[in-house]
Amino acid sequence: MRATIIHAPGDIRVENAPEPKIVAPTDAVIRTAAACVCGSDLWSYRGVLPVTEPQPIGHEYVGIVEEVGSDVTSVEPGQFVIGSFVASDNTCPICQAGYHTSCRHAQWVTGCQAEYVRVPLADGTLVATPEQPTEELIPDLLALSDVMGTGWYAARAAEVKPGSTAVVVGDGAVGLSGVIAAKELGAARIITMSRHESRQKLALEFGATDIVTERGEEGIARVKELTNGIGADSVLECVGTQQSMQQALQSTRPGGNVGFVGMPHDVQIDGLQLFFSHVGLRGGPAPVRAYLPDLIDRVFSGRINPGKVFDLTLPLDEVAEGYKAMDERRAIKTLLRP
Repeated sequence: MRATIIHAPGDIRVENAPEPKIVAPTDAVIRTAAACVCGSDLWSYRGVLPVTEPQPIGHEYVGIVEEVGSDVTSVEPGQFVIGSFVASDNTCPICQAGYHTSCRHAQWVTGCQAEYVRVPLADGTLVATPEQPTEELIPDLLALSDVMGTGWYAARAAEVKPGSTAVVVGDGAVGLSGVIAAKELGAARIITMSRHESRQKLALEFGATDIVTERGEEGIARVKELTNGIGADSVLECVGTQQSMQQALQSTRPGGNVGFVGMPHDVQIDGLQLFFSHVGLRGGPAPVRAYLPDLIDRVFSGRINPGKVFDLTLPLDEVAEGYKAMDERRAIKTLLRP
């Protein structure tokens, strides 16, 4: 099969690789209908995360079940399925508490920018759609595999409530999905921090009520100005830098909450500052599996259209251009068709 391999920073290739096989009786193999490039993939592409040897890449996927192990009972060949980027058993106490990415038997799913993918713990990881989706729905469903589920977790972790004010720090695919989530959870005011006109336009379409173009101290001051000097009830931190974290923490009112889902890089938090701020802080890898059934229903009912974050669609053979376009901010998110 064809699969995407990262050899070094900036060096993305499509190569022939062995087709995945059932290894454990709890596995499933799916034929990929669509995959995509994630903002977190760019950390390796840019050399922020080391690439010491060629390795498969990609962790977002939807597709058709081709084969299942002997212990798999919840999905069967022919079904269209979506799964999380972390395989989970969906039965351990941590999963039952809603934190599937910390499952006691968690396994990272990778190598998904390929024609086929092996998914461990299929019963606890994959969710079948109620029917075969139309081509138009596939981008929306693909978004659920990571960015929409991550944006949803950011909003939940920040405790967005009906009538509240939410701030979204970050205008990438996760941040834009966070706008959708804040809207769906009932926020009356959604302030998006963005400097890019195309992303601002999409944020407004998704439900943002205000756009803040300033960053750092100026951005914090602008949020305070928009919230009568108090700050927001909920802030979704969707970037993962020191500046974005400080911007999030200082844009939150005392007693408010920050949900942080941007993979932190060189982020340090002042414990004394946090102590006296009365701001709650929760984050981590999004437990996408916990939200899949609900989000699938919202897509099929037409309530949400997160697939609009894909503004570049390429065949798998052109995946290198997809990475380059995202790295150069010519694209929000690249969808790949094997």
